[in-house]
Amino acid sequence: MEKRSLHRIPQVLKTYQNIHVFVRLMMPILLLLSFLPLDSFAQEQSQFQAEDLVGAWTSSFTISDTTYTQVSIVDESYVSISVYNETEKLFFGTYGGKWELKDGELLLTFEFHTYSPDKVGTTVSTTPRIEGEVLRFDDEKRVWERMDDGSPGDLAGAWLITGRVRDGELRSRQIGPRKTMKILSGTRFQWIAYNTETKEFRGTGGGTYTTVDGKYTETIEFFSRDGSRVGAVLPFDFSLQDGAWHHEGLSSKGQPIHEVWTLRTVLDGRGGEGK
Repeated sequence: MEKRSLHRIPQVLKTYQNIHVFVRLMMPILLLLSFLPLDSFAQEQSQFQAEDLVGAWTSSFTISDTTYTQVSIVDESYVSISVYNETEKLFFGTYGGKWELKDGELLLTFEFHTYSPDKVGTTVSTTPRIEGEVLRFDDEKRVWERMDDGSPGDLAGAWLITGRVRDGELRSRQIGPRKTMKILSGTRFQWIAYNTETKEFRGTGGGTYTTVDGKYTETIEFFSRDGSRVGAVLPFDFSLQDGAWHHEGLSSKGQPIHEVWTLRTVLDGRGGEGK
């Protein structure tokens, strides 16, 4: 045993010399790295801001040869996700609620959930990662692509209907567990009617919109109550008065409407009325 170990001494010395040469060659690189952050991933996470998620994102999946589009609309505090097939006029489902970013984790408290109503009021967490125009979550393989960043539309945000004008008189609506929310990015919209107390889902619809010269125009891509309305283009007059959105025109049923909507961030700032 001792004789064989003596025979290996030249090999050990050669290995030591190679390590010494390697360290000598790597020293400049090691010195350079010493000036960089020790944890580049942590730095990237710390630079990730909630506003980076604001806008609209899309993904898709296929079930039984039918491909469904997923659209997520995100404002600074609220989010909705809709799933549908526009070509076949199929509505698959929707969910969403209030969200926040905390220590790199996205926390979502559900206000509506057509797949699992029992989840309403509960909170889930996931880790988002943005790579250019692509959004990923650690708990799913699906990739989301950015549709817009909250522009160019004039009405981006999450709104609750707070009143209607009838016969020239404004009739305010008290905000409670029964809500109708309309959430918009720069190009996308979705309205959802639901009750956070009973966990009841009452209906939804959405698609694309434009705001040009005081005209708000919706193009419907999905409608939970009546798929035949998919493809309809609905023009409305709109104006912002004291921060409230006045929405006037004909409904999808052809009936005249004048609705008043208020941003949820405004209502939340009044002591939680928008919650």
